[in-house]
Amino acid sequence: MLRPLMEKYDSFIITEKTNYEVNVDNTKVYYMKQVNRKEKTFLLKLIINTFKSFAIFVRKRPNVIITTGVLAVIPMCLIAKLFRKKLIYIESFAKINSPTKTGKMMYKYADRFYVQWESMLEFYPNAIFLGGIY
Repeated sequence: MLRPLMEKYDSFIITEKTNYEVNVDNTKVYYMKQVNRKEKTFLLKLIINTFKSFAIFVRKRPNVIITTGVLAVIPMCLIAKLFRKKLIYIESFAKINSPTKTGKMMYKYADRFYVQWESMLEFYPNAIFLGGIY
């Protein structure tokens, strides 16, 4: 579902830096520090990601942010909203019976909020149910 959009529009990927790398033809990938709420370095990593996100935002000037969550990309989402850009959030496919913490936060800011399980409409009544998107 997302690949055709990325092929049609100038786009880039922001993801966490992990042991694997994202390899998408002709698409720029930016890596953020992986953030875990339970780590002592949580706040420092979030601050670093905020500065990196702002630099990317200023350089790329996106009109729309489409995200599937993860804490590392919250700064980019909030920066986009600060600059009145569109935010589309897709709640994790792995969550069937309870919302993610990131989803609960982004629900307030997202212009469009999608869930992949109908049961998640209980937590996000204004969300759009699409089923699995991958």
